[in-house]
Amino acid sequence: MPLPILIALVVLGIAGIAALIHFMGFSRVRPLRDKADARAAWLREFPDHQPIRVTLCQSGKGALIDTANGPGLVWAMGDDRTARLLTGVEVTSRSTGLTLRLSDYAAPRITLPLTPEESALWTRRIGEHDD
Repeated sequence: MPLPILIALVVLGIAGIAALIHFMGFSRVRPLRDKADARAAWLREFPDHQPIRVTLCQSGKGALIDTANGPGLVWAMGDDRTARLLTGVEVTSRSTGLTLRLSDYAAPRITLPLTPEESALWTRRIGEHDD
């Protein structure tokens, strides 16, 4: 088989599989169910940083975690959850929520959909831990 035809078949096959996965709904973000779900996701990543307070956002796409070591964030990424400590974070408020810039190459920027009230609360709570 000629190489251009093989390349076209591979590219179209991969694109078809990706489209099928998306249209079947498997690419949807599964929101956090409740505070216990957020707490469990946090403890999977940071078992030594016990959550003191968990604040779940209305969309369920994120949770602010207060620990003795500072604030942290759990957010939904597809069907999974991930967590980061918010040390040295730069918070930017937008009309649709917050943008957090981290000094973490794996997650340099996180955009969270929050209501204006949630944005103000989260910005204040994250800032409480700045030294």
